[in-house]
Amino acid sequence: MSTASRRTLRFVQDRWLSTGIRWPCQQKPQASIPNWRHHSTAAPAALEISGKTYQTDSWTNVPPSVLALVPRRLHTQSSHPVSLTRALIESRFPSPTYANYNDLFPVVTVAENFDSLGFPADHPGRNRSDTYYINKDTVLRTHTSAHEAEIFRRNASEGYTIGADVYRRDAIDRSHYPVFHQMEGSRMWDRRKVPGGDVAKAVWDDLSKIPKHNLQVEDPNPTVHPERNPLQADHHSIEEVEAIAAHLKRSLEGVVVELFSKARQAAAASNTLEVSTEEPLKVRWVEAYFPFTSPSWELEVFWQGDWLEVLGCGVTKQDLLINAGVPDQLGWAFGVGLERVAMILFSIPDIRLFWSRDERFLSQFTDTQNINRFRSFSKYPASYKDVSFWLRSTSSAAGGGLRTNAQDFHENDVMEIVREVGGDLVEDVRLFDEFQHPTSGRKSICYRINYRSLERTLTNKETNELHEKVREDLVQKLGVEMR
Repeated sequence: MSTASRRTLRFVQDRWLSTGIRWPCQQKPQASIPNWRHHSTAAPAALEISGKTYQTDSWTNVPPSVLALVPRRLHTQSSHPVSLTRALIESRFPSPTYANYNDLFPVVTVAENFDSLGFPADHPGRNRSDTYYINKDTVLRTHTSAHEAEIFRRNASEGYTIGADVYRRDAIDRSHYPVFHQMEGSRMWDRRKVPGGDVAKAVWDDLSKIPKHNLQVEDPNPTVHPERNPLQADHHSIEEVEAIAAHLKRSLEGVVVELFSKARQAAAASNTLEVSTEEPLKVRWVEAYFPFTSPSWELEVFWQGDWLEVLGCGVTKQDLLINAGVPDQLGWAFGVGLERVAMILFSIPDIRLFWSRDERFLSQFTDTQNINRFRSFSKYPASYKDVSFWLRSTSSAAGGGLRTNAQDFHENDVMEIVREVGGDLVEDVRLFDEFQHPTSGRKSICYRINYRSLERTLTNKETNELHEKVREDLVQKLGVEMR
């Protein structure tokens, strides 16, 4: 797959990070190769995760550095920006209407993570290049929706929210991390339980109980459009969807009020607010495509002079509810990436900071009633180093004889090796150059690695040692040839 295609897919996936649901299939699937491709030694016979033991096999690809983060659970950590963001959103969805789930275990089956949501067998999200496999049948969840079918099936409340840590192999930069946090929510109505079976009337009645707000809302498009935002005509009437969409939008507009009113107060207190606190907050609804809701929308907020996407949402696809055994229910769902929102609210510039144990960071967020903007405690110098290598051709092995030729090379393999060696001492890794030899056809790639600690100045000796280890591991584990 070309670099441009990988970047396009990453953009699409980033949009889904904000939804908390899942990413659409926008890429030609790569073959899933069941070998220990990302490690030069055999996988351990078993992995222990939070006291539970799992047998490994040829699909196992989760590294120790990621497993070490499983117990951290930032979304439940007191006085942490991720947890504070979750709590603020959750406050808009109170019991008993909504059940709030924040303790769901991150190890799930392939069936729960993919099959229950209708992922086709060749969907790229199933690839080991994207997902951390414990074994062939078990993964670290890639989205909170891995628990969706179970909660729908449990049918314990009319609505729910899920806050959870999720795991994906991804790029290294200031906005991506292999572990991040999502929140999703849903509200359902049951045709068998609403008075007279009139879902639309029941939804409008429930909408009247939601407090109104003073947001300035732009919503120029019709609720449904036959091409851009279609009605699920086999399952829903237009009257039902009009009511559900209105309830969804009022509910989520209330989330914006809760989050950004506090953020505006914090910005004003730090003299960084670009508009008057008296000016109404502005939001707009944008038609969107998500594979498991229709019609669908993104909610954007005008913040500090720019429109920012906050979350994705829509009317839940009825097939999901039918497959979960609750065919008489219908309603809405939303999803949001907690780090994405917390970085905006708290003005946090680098996603690695969320994982810091430095009191200079953590002590800034002890006020759980307000949003305090992050105050940088230092900016340490960067150390840039390039690593350039040939991919092996199909006819000659460059190193360890592993399957890492130009056809099956994946950028996430490089990211995983750099992350495992450098950890949070690596700020970002960027593709710097590509070259294909005109005669042999072999492909050369160069990445630029930025080593920079958030907490101290790295010495030349440290960065040189880290970089040499990266070079060694690229040869040993991916079979490339250094230039």
